[in-house]
Amino acid sequence: MFRTCVNNLFIKRQIHGNTEIVQNCKEIRNRNPRNLERLRIARKPIGYALDVGGGPYWHKLNINCSQRYITAEIYHFENGPVITASTQEWGLKKQLYSTTDTTAYKFLGRVLAQRCLESGISEIYVQDSIITGNKIQLLLDEMSEHGIYLQEPKRYNHPNSANKYHPEKPWETYE
Repeated sequence: MFRTCVNNLFIKRQIHGNTEIVQNCKEIRNRNPRNLERLRIARKPIGYALDVGGGPYWHKLNINCSQRYITAEIYHFENGPVITASTQEWGLKKQLYSTTDTTAYKFLGRVLAQRCLESGISEIYVQDSIITGNKIQLLLDEMSEHGIYLQEPKRYNHPNSANKYHPEKPWETYE
């Protein structure tokens, strides 16, 4: 019980849960387009055998290196680039001595990891052919240090009823 004072009158308020609302709910509308990906039940596009793009993914890391700047972006399979960070940005460029050296890769990894976590992306797919040198490995190490998992989880497949092994469902937590 809480007491609230309004114009010198004390009103008693009770704390209640949302169980009444949930029991009377007839329709649930999920307005988060990434919810099925977080639950690991969304479809991962496989593509065709001759497509260049790697394996199935929801979010993939693309790194473009030019002679003057580095650009890293998180690419969604439907919507294109979702998060972008570049050493061409004024805030990063002013803090760096050079926009293509090893410290630039480390800071770019740190900024991209922070932006991913702020937008709710914690797992990304990194293609093996993207790792071409030590600088890109520094970027990936910095991202993994700041909480980005560099491998997407496998998609949940409903098990066959005859199979005695039933994997844990991603939306159920046992603590």
